[in-house]
Amino acid sequence: MSDDEDSHPVIDSAYIFSSLLFILSLSGLSHQETARRGNFYGVTGMTLAILSTMFLPDFANFFIFVLLMGLGGTIGSILALKVEMIQMPQLVAML
Repeated sequence: MSDDEDSHPVIDSAYIFSSLLFILSLSGLSHQETARRGNFYGVTGMTLAILSTMFLPDFANFFIFVLLMGLGGTIGSILALKVEMIQMPQLVAML
């Protein structure tokens, strides 16, 4: 690896680890017995990816980032409250 100014080895490693967690999440969600663990891997991977992005040196739009995450969370919560548990495939399709 070169000494490029755009290279951030810790952040790059975090992205790779997040990708691994997403793959484990998909494999965990494929079986009912391991779905809880698969969900945990997915949430952990996404949290790590978001935090890694926020720690980039040229990350400047923190306010917009938090605002849009809050907006997306609000929309997702409203839709999740409207959909019954047996309609989960429709909820996923809606998002």
